Amino acid sequence: MTTPCPCGLPSSYESCCGRWHAAFAAGQGLQAPTAEALMRSRYSAFVLDLTGYLLATWHPSQRPQDLAPNEPALKWLGLEVKRHVPLDAEHALVEFVARCKLGGRASRMHETSRFVREDGAWYYVSAVISDGPG
Repeated sequence: MTTPCPCGLPSSYESCCGRWHAAFAAGQGLQAPTAEALMRSRYSAFVLDLTGYLLATWHPSQRPQDLAPNEPALKWLGLEVKRHVPLDAEHALVEFVARCKLGGRASRMHETSRFVREDGAWYYVSAVISDGPG
């Protein structure tokens, strides 16, 4: 039995975002091949509370010192990637909407994230966030 990937692609977790999480956990570095793949793997890491992966994929210039674990009542409901815009070989934008529910209240986060590739690895840099009602 396979587990669906939290990122919403019609693949198993193991063959989708799980392979990037597993490579990182095995000390093989960050391997997501595109900014969109990294963004999807970061969403899945939020769902699975993989804070080490989230911190490692955050560009060092913007990385927080630590991340608090997910609120136990938080339920991630889905991800929709609106667009992936490669700006050049080393920079890209990914616009997405992530939906969640906390304490019976649904919400959505609409974000356009900036990514940079350094030494072959993609990193999340920063975002412009547009929050809206569920």
